[in-house]
Amino acid sequence: MSAPTETLAPGYRPHRTLPLRVEAARQLRRRRTQVVAGVLIALPFVVAVAFAVGGGRGDRSTSGMMDVATLSGPNFAVTCLFLSAGFLLVVPVALFCGDTVASEAGWSSLRYLLAAPVPRTRLLISKLTVALAFSAAAMILLPVIALGVGTAAYGWGPLQLPTGGSIGEADALGRIALITGYLFVSQLVTAALAFWLSTVTDAPLGAVGGAIGLTIVGNILDAITALGDWREFLPAHWAFAWLDALQPQVEWTGMLKGASVSVSFALVLFALAFRGFRTKDIVS
Repeated sequence: MSAPTETLAPGYRPHRTLPLRVEAARQLRRRRTQVVAGVLIALPFVVAVAFAVGGGRGDRSTSGMMDVATLSGPNFAVTCLFLSAGFLLVVPVALFCGDTVASEAGWSSLRYLLAAPVPRTRLLISKLTVALAFSAAAMILLPVIALGVGTAAYGWGPLQLPTGGSIGEADALGRIALITGYLFVSQLVTAALAFWLSTVTDAPLGAVGGAIGLTIVGNILDAITALGDWREFLPAHWAFAWLDALQPQVEWTGMLKGASVSVSFALVLFALAFRGFRTKDIVS
């Protein structure tokens, strides 16, 4: 005797539930999205004012990142990335990925979405895709605004390297894009951690705060030199590997190692999120 076949309601297509455009529009209207965008847009202006108050343009004879910040628009954009890479860019990634599922549970709307019915895997895919897209947009927004502010304030010119030498204007844009791309890949582990926590808690602040907190713990562990080579397994150890792009010839070794560590951790955490949520008892 053959097994009974599952009958779907007329017109119901599981893969068409919770379209990405609908989820994106919902997230775009959220106040926290607007606040994050406002902070990232304001940062380059704040940094430019700080340099103006501090006085003087960068000195080509010095080798620090801050000393070449005001030599051109590309230099200013790279400096803004340098100032924000350690913590500021972690926040929007943790916020977008950690708030996405937990907020639905906090509003008691998650069970209604699943009763729509939206398949659980489809719900997670839609929310994760939009969260990563918003995280990438945040990563891109900062250098774009910084490049505009820096060019208006200091003029358009080559990217002056902290160690000496320069990179032409066209290549400088490619280096900035490379740095931005690496920063996004390096934050995938934060995104995955926040997303996993978002599927196991009904408190958005717990998911976001947990991801940020564990990222800070990783930075602390990386500062403990007694760990030796074990630090290379920490994503935080490779957080500034993108500085290797600020050389006449890009050094890829550090960035490739950092990307592989981040992606490896991220894949495990994403798998845990999907596996756990598939059988989770949804009560809110």
